[in-house]
Amino acid sequence: MLITRLASLTLAGAVALSPLTATAQDGEAAIEAREGAMNVLGLSLGTIGGMAKGDVEYDADAATAAAENLAAIASLNLGPLFPEGTSSDDVEDSRALPAVWTEWDEFQSQWDDLGAAADGLVDVAADGQEGLGAALGPIGQACGSCHRQFRQSN
Repeated sequence: MLITRLASLTLAGAVALSPLTATAQDGEAAIEAREGAMNVLGLSLGTIGGMAKGDVEYDADAATAAAENLAAIASLNLGPLFPEGTSSDDVEDSRALPAVWTEWDEFQSQWDDLGAAADGLVDVAADGQEGLGAALGPIGQACGSCHRQFRQSN
């Protein structure tokens, strides 16, 4: 009987605390997910950038796949990736400045700019190396602008 009662109290305590644990885990998961998304962006940009510079042999299929990955990541809904309480002021592993939340509309606008630039890259990725450099310019501008305003520097 005592064991059953202790088990019940332990279960009740775990259930009562689960919203707190879920919130902490959700924040950690969101940070990991957004870091993963940024890693995919970086990998894709590296592929296309290498082709644009001539460091990597141009491959229409690889360029198209990388451009489509950029566009797919840039089309993600940012809300689940940036929940409240996951700024660099709140969490040690976060590089997202509090300005993300205080200037959400601007943050979203810059993300939308990245999406439009990525769509432009998709349009030219299969057409040859010549168009890649020009299409990368707006992506670089969108990334740089957002990083300057919303990302903690190293």
